[in-house]
Amino acid sequence: MEADVPAATATVVRPLERAGRKMLILQDGGEEGSLGDAGLDAEVKADALALLRNGTTEVRTYGPTSSILDPVDIFIESFAPLPRLLIMGAVHAAPALCAVAAKVGYRVTVIDARASYTTRERFPDAAEILVAWPHLALESLPPLDASTYVAVLTHDPKFEEPLLPVLLRSDARYVGMIGSRTTQRQRRAMLLQSGVSEEEIARLRGPIGLDIGAVTPEEIALAILSEMATVKYGRTGRPLVEISGAAVG
Repeated sequence: MEADVPAATATVVRPLERAGRKMLILQDGGEEGSLGDAGLDAEVKADALALLRNGTTEVRTYGPTSSILDPVDIFIESFAPLPRLLIMGAVHAAPALCAVAAKVGYRVTVIDARASYTTRERFPDAAEILVAWPHLALESLPPLDASTYVAVLTHDPKFEEPLLPVLLRSDARYVGMIGSRTTQRQRRAMLLQSGVSEEEIARLRGPIGLDIGAVTPEEIALAILSEMATVKYGRTGRPLVEISGAAVG
């Protein structure tokens, strides 16, 4: 596989007589190899693409099928580039968000037009620092895809008016923005007037983050990253004590 090309491999691990059969599934839907059954290939491919979107790896059991009498265990392994986090606005909470995000596996890019705020000293963990207007900086970055998360940490109209329509019409997995509920209502009205659809506006997570009572920059970072995780893994963000089934620990 080429570097930075998202793909997954599916390998039969049980039963022993089928063990080792392998299939490669590319993010664009391409595939190579076979697990020995067309129906099984199709089912595993669909699951592999879903796992690849989340960057997760699992062993799953399939069958029996019309041509496979016994259940088959398949190890599906994702090979995805690190998820990207674009932090737009080098405000007081941005350094903490950058530091924590980098530690939990995001490739962080910080973008702000103010050179005095957007420095390596403030953002030692950033993979990339861009001194530019965010909407213009997007032109020099790879397309926003399902592995891209965006946290807009400023509500300066000069930033958001040209930026938000671009973000909401992109394929970014997550678009969150700071601001009070009153600010969010005003922002949504502005977006509607500028031609952004209700469906596109509904993608905006604002106020950004989960309700954990965050006060410090580090707590704000935790609230934002927790909400991003719920989007990434399709979870609710509810306390585990309220949810039946498996839990961590």
